[in-house]
Amino acid sequence: MGIPSYERRCAEIINQTALLTSELEGADLAVQVPSTPDWTLNQLLRHLGHAHRWADVMLRERLPEIDFSRNGAHLLSSYAGEPASVLIPWLQEGAASLAEVLRSVDPDEMIAPVNGHPGPRVWSRRMTHETVLHRWDAMNALGRPFSLDPELAQDTLREWTGLALPYAFQRWPSETAPLAGSGTVHLHATDVEAEFLIDLTGPAPVVREGHEKASVAVRGPVLDLVLAVYRRQPVAGLEVFGDRELLDLLLERVRF
Repeated sequence: MGIPSYERRCAEIINQTALLTSELEGADLAVQVPSTPDWTLNQLLRHLGHAHRWADVMLRERLPEIDFSRNGAHLLSSYAGEPASVLIPWLQEGAASLAEVLRSVDPDEMIAPVNGHPGPRVWSRRMTHETVLHRWDAMNALGRPFSLDPELAQDTLREWTGLALPYAFQRWPSETAPLAGSGTVHLHATDVEAEFLIDLTGPAPVVREGHEKASVAVRGPVLDLVLAVYRRQPVAGLEVFGDRELLDLLLERVRF
């Protein structure tokens, strides 16, 4: 199964937002979100919309580097009691605007680059999976069913190995220090061709795609693997072979 194209990701920012907003009419937006317990659903939705707008403005202004001061996605205390009729069009407009600017720039231009990679490509992927994960958060909070195209789920898992994992080591070195020199972890999706070997034997993680023996292996449907590594649900429903303590330590210490 291939990696989603740039255009597919631009389209999915809109599509995943539409799938989310289609479930909001008549919903109680004051409910707490179990996977982000400090936020109500109202606040989670504002977080997602502000994340879209943050990426949008950096790309529109062609910033040479990421401007964290523009990110309002965590300033959420003032949002309460908003109706879905306000949030639905606001979310849809933000997603459409972000997709528009992504399509208007060269995907390989060094605008708001991330770790030396062209910003448009990184932000198209990051905001696709940001929307996927927060759609799951919202559906879980509302008790609604959730499904995800396997190609997208595979790419969400790949993004965790390629972005979230190294970012955690850079951003929180004291938290991830116990993982350095610890061993290897194998993630094996059973419903799509997606396998990743996370080598933690050095000072920083090294990820290789493919099947390799590891200190601990975890197997299951790709969406369940995604939800486990992003700490949305426990690994209880997955098959685990080998050093369970290493797997638990990895999932405890790596956050994004």
